[in-house]
Amino acid sequence: MQLKQVARDALLKPLQAVAGIVERRHTLPILANVLLEQKDGRLFVTATDLEMQITATAELPGKDGQSTTVGARKLQDLLRALPDDALVNVDASGSKMTVKAGRSRFNLQTLAAGDYPRISLGTEQLQTLTLPQKDLRTLLKLAEFAMAQQDIRYYLNGMLLVVDKAALQAVATDGHRLSWASIPVAGDYARQEVILPRKTVLELAKLLADNDDPVTIDILSNQVRFRFGNVELVSKVVDGKFPDYNRVIPQGHGKHFVLGRGELLAALQRAAILSNEKFRGVRLVLVDGELKIICTNSEQEEAEEQLEVDYRGESLDIGFNITYLLDVLQNTGSDKVAMAFGDANSSALITIPGRDDYKYVVMPMRI
Repeated sequence: MQLKQVARDALLKPLQAVAGIVERRHTLPILANVLLEQKDGRLFVTATDLEMQITATAELPGKDGQSTTVGARKLQDLLRALPDDALVNVDASGSKMTVKAGRSRFNLQTLAAGDYPRISLGTEQLQTLTLPQKDLRTLLKLAEFAMAQQDIRYYLNGMLLVVDKAALQAVATDGHRLSWASIPVAGDYARQEVILPRKTVLELAKLLADNDDPVTIDILSNQVRFRFGNVELVSKVVDGKFPDYNRVIPQGHGKHFVLGRGELLAALQRAAILSNEKFRGVRLVLVDGELKIICTNSEQEEAEEQLEVDYRGESLDIGFNITYLLDVLQNTGSDKVAMAFGDANSSALITIPGRDDYKYVVMPMRI
């Protein structure tokens, strides 16, 4: 395959869109490569880890039907290291690819395109919905931080997407906290749930733009496809039963107040400096008109913050993992947050005042 006098960025951009899923350690050497294909006057760049596949296209004319695979990281690093205005020539034949730019010349090893594994798209399409990219990006951001990382309950290492009537919901939990968010979508859909793998969620959140350009979601029998801009992402879904999140969200907690999000976040960040590095515990002491935030560590150091709150009622002394509180405050982006508590052994509920499209539940810890 040949590309002549191509602007560096025209080749680098589709490569950067797909290279994020290429594993550094892999059992199949070809999975370290990207597949380059020329068809319909465009270049198609594809990467896969066998669970997810991303294809990005670029308007780079060449001879149709030509293809090869080459090391994703090496080609990306070489292009990045060239001057921004460099013009690049690519020539792949046999088992080598030559990349030239100005007085620079690089020879890279290639593997046959015919051996590249592909995820074939399921034929049974169940539902399709389209929404602005920024809406989906916001939805993922509101839930992704609560996903488990390496839980034995594999279905928690991902995010539940729920299409229901005119709403798209995202739910994530690691068993200690749960984040639920909902956004309106145009249409009226039958209820359907899919669990997206953690890696798919993180990659999507990186690739989606913060604008009104559309993203189309195709839900298939055991896959989900996302199409936006010049990118198509196909992901397998996690087979498993997600916990009933509605049972986890507390109802009717009596102790509640509203607080400035930035003010609470800053106080917690300061207190966290003296929290126990292993347990990350924080005590919240609620009394009439005041919320105290107390952190101590194994060196007998202590941080105490006092915030004024509009609260009158029974006092409360409750402990949490401070990281779980910081996560939600750093990701909601609202001016204020509402906090609701039961007793010292009940989970707390954090919401956004005047809105019913976001709920965050966090379990208490003994301190």
